[in-house]
Amino acid sequence: MKVVAIGNQKGGVGKTTTALNLSAALALRGQRVLLIDLDPQANTTSGLGLEVDGDDSVYPALLGEADVRDKIRDSGRERLSVIPAHMDLAGVEIELARSDDHLVRLRHHLQGLKPNDLFDYCILDTPPSLGVLMTSALAAADEIMIPLQCEWFGLEGLAKIVHVIDQIRDSGANPDLLLEGIVMTMFDGRTNLARQVVEEVGNYFPEQLYSTVIPRTIRIGEAPSHSKTIFEHDPQGTGAVAYMALADEFLARHGRPVEVAALP
Repeated sequence: MKVVAIGNQKGGVGKTTTALNLSAALALRGQRVLLIDLDPQANTTSGLGLEVDGDDSVYPALLGEADVRDKIRDSGRERLSVIPAHMDLAGVEIELARSDDHLVRLRHHLQGLKPNDLFDYCILDTPPSLGVLMTSALAAADEIMIPLQCEWFGLEGLAKIVHVIDQIRDSGANPDLLLEGIVMTMFDGRTNLARQVVEEVGNYFPEQLYSTVIPRTIRIGEAPSHSKTIFEHDPQGTGAVAYMALADEFLARHGRPVEVAALP
């Protein structure tokens, strides 16, 4: 099981949208996926149409009061399981900060899932901050994918998250953490700015930048309000095509190339 954090400390960059739809796309491509919502705002959870209470999140497991395996739920989609979030998860920032091992608790739980061979990928949707939950996710992940909005302010946020990745490595909490890729989101090909930002990121991170870009579309934005992934809400639209292409590129990078086919 490969653990992939979807992270950016800047909000509004398409992080949750990417975590949700990439997970759904991978499941549609035959991969067994566990999606963990680590954001107390629980947008991924509500986007899947799940109703939860505080005990359903990863919170009790992080406090040593439960087994993380007992928190895994069926998402209602084939091959896609989820550990939901709840607003009570915000309390973990205070509780874990008091412990010396707060950075590695999530990592230990996820390491325990790997020998079971239940999932091919574990996707972590992280909160838009640099708090305990975000740093715990980075310490637990094998790699991180960074969604980046096609605006100049996004470049400043990219520099910050790359610095945090270096800190996590240097601290010894996760020396092998890999910057797996950068995904440009909310792309509007009609503007010079969007193209310039993509080009600038490619100059600094040519190997990490995904060739697939996620377009700015109304359908992507409105899908969660219907508790649907983009593949359920607008399966033939440009957003669904883009996220499926992202999943195919992701799988190819991980040595699992798939034949690009029409969406189901």
